[in-house]
Amino acid sequence: MKGIFVGFFVLLMTGCSYSLSMPDIDEQPNLMPRGATYNDLVALPKPKGKILVSVYDFRDQTGQYKPQPNSNFSTAVPQGGTALLTTSLLDSSWFVPLEREGLQNLLTERKIIRAAQKKSTENGGKPQDLASLSSARLMIEGGIVAYDSNIKTGGAGARYLGIGSSGKYRADQVTVNVRAVDVKTGQILLSITTSKTIFSHELTAGAFRFVDYKELLEAEIGYTNNEPVNIAVMSAIDAAVIHLIVKGIDRGMWKPAKVDEVQQTLIDRYASQKRAIL
Repeated sequence: MKGIFVGFFVLLMTGCSYSLSMPDIDEQPNLMPRGATYNDLVALPKPKGKILVSVYDFRDQTGQYKPQPNSNFSTAVPQGGTALLTTSLLDSSWFVPLEREGLQNLLTERKIIRAAQKKSTENGGKPQDLASLSSARLMIEGGIVAYDSNIKTGGAGARYLGIGSSGKYRADQVTVNVRAVDVKTGQILLSITTSKTIFSHELTAGAFRFVDYKELLEAEIGYTNNEPVNIAVMSAIDAAVIHLIVKGIDRGMWKPAKVDEVQQTLIDRYASQKRAIL
């Protein structure tokens, strides 16, 4: 009877281990996954005219680091916020971001072009003009302003005679702010703050018991799923860009190509969102 029990339990644990999806080390690189908010971003109505914007910096302003045992120098949120915001602005099809983060590199390249043109002119070549850089009507600023850990935690488990299972979850929250600034006057036209919850959960099962004298049975299996922080930050930025566009339409700052699309369900859904009061 003891052998049957041990054999059955080993087969059960082995089957559970095979049912878990193990990562493939030969998996090819893919485009960065996006959250469900991305579908709303690309479904927005087309603009009457795209808006030139400049994005100088979108920094991590949280000052948060990963908890131990991670390195004390590992930040809780990604440091490439400018790249994420630029991608979201491009995907919306409403804005044309201008290169400002690497402006010094851009100016250096233009100096190299001018030097080559000057040398060509001195050697009898035809003079060529280098077009001036485009200027932006709006400047998009902001940053990742908050990262709160363990805003919700919980779990449950049971064990009987050394055999049992347990599960627990944790919820963190990341908050971003996006502002639209009028370049001519310096006036902040719009300021949007959005938050995204980051969920993590863990399921474990195991056994630890003596099946006979000096014979110990020990087995365990587990599964953990952590939502990537960069995808959560990207989703919060996507939502902020959508709200920026919707509020701009409502205030008459810009218009869609087809005026009747202003009343579409997607626009109405974001326009009707209310701020939660805790």
